[in-house]
Amino acid sequence: MDEGEKRIKQEDCSEDNLGAGILTLTNKRLAFDKTSARIMDFSKNFGETIIEFSLDKVIKTWKEGLFIKKVCFTVKTDEGEKTFKFGVFNTKDWLKNIDKAISEFNNQF
Repeated sequence: MDEGEKRIKQEDCSEDNLGAGILTLTNKRLAFDKTSARIMDFSKNFGETIIEFSLDKVIKTWKEGLFIKKVCFTVKTDEGEKTFKFGVFNTKDWLKNIDKAISEFNNQF
């Protein structure tokens, strides 16, 4: 993490297209790291960082789903807009924390 960066929330989850990993929200960015697990010894290892976006790149946030709930966000990239949908435990809390972090990040500048 960068200097002055603080982890706000982190959770083991799954993204619709990327699969299993760990979603991390800090006061500066959103990141998703792939994980690999072994059932035999119950170990889980961090893999490569698949997505990493500064909070000022996030265009839209929302939650969706009735039974399988997801927190979703759209980000601005060099290739255009991309949408990610993560199956997390508490979508309402994730959405609140993401929106608050974006607001505080934008107010710094």
